[in-house]
Amino acid sequence: MIPIEDAVATLQLQGDAQKALEMRKYHKANRPYFGVANPVIDAAVKDWRAELSLDDRLTLASELWDTNIHECRVAAAKLLVQARIRPDDAAWELITSWVPQFDSWAIADHVCGAGSRRLLADPTRLDEVETWTTSDHMWTKRAALVMTLPWTKMNNPKPADLAARERILGWAADYATDPAWFIQKSISWWLRELGRHDAPRVRTFLADHGEAMKPFARKDASRKLPPV
Repeated sequence: MIPIEDAVATLQLQGDAQKALEMRKYHKANRPYFGVANPVIDAAVKDWRAELSLDDRLTLASELWDTNIHECRVAAAKLLVQARIRPDDAAWELITSWVPQFDSWAIADHVCGAGSRRLLADPTRLDEVETWTTSDHMWTKRAALVMTLPWTKMNNPKPADLAARERILGWAADYATDPAWFIQKSISWWLRELGRHDAPRVRTFLADHGEAMKPFARKDASRKLPPV
């Protein structure tokens, strides 16, 4: 087991005070920042992952998250980014426990990257994610689309994948009238990625719901669509 104090020190020693100030201003979340670049965090996480059992990795991820330090929360998420984790119920439970605490896009996106692997491993978890779509917490609502992005990127989706894609597009349709910038951006992100693989479906969505979306989101969603 790696003591949490040692893990925090590993990141803190590679920090940059000026960059930390810039990160605080950029991310607009009131928490400590060390000013550590993502590749440095990646290197630390790689070493920890090689050394730890799954149970110890979950413990360290939980402890890193609880520090509330930006780089530590990013590292916590990165510790759980893995296609195959067996069993993975504890990892999914930990990831979902973090979702209501989201307050900035960067940490949220790292956690969603970990969560998306767990959704692909067990798509029945979409039932739980669907409950997020009616949350009063904007970041939880956004996570429902960001965490399901893998369904936009499948070259040869199976019938179950197509059904999941349609289900998620239903959530996006419900979001179309939400005025929050980050919600609108999550819709356009989902559609823009899907447009690379199923442009006709994106055009149909925009024809049905585009008028309800903010103009910037509508434009962003269609930005990568091939010419008709």
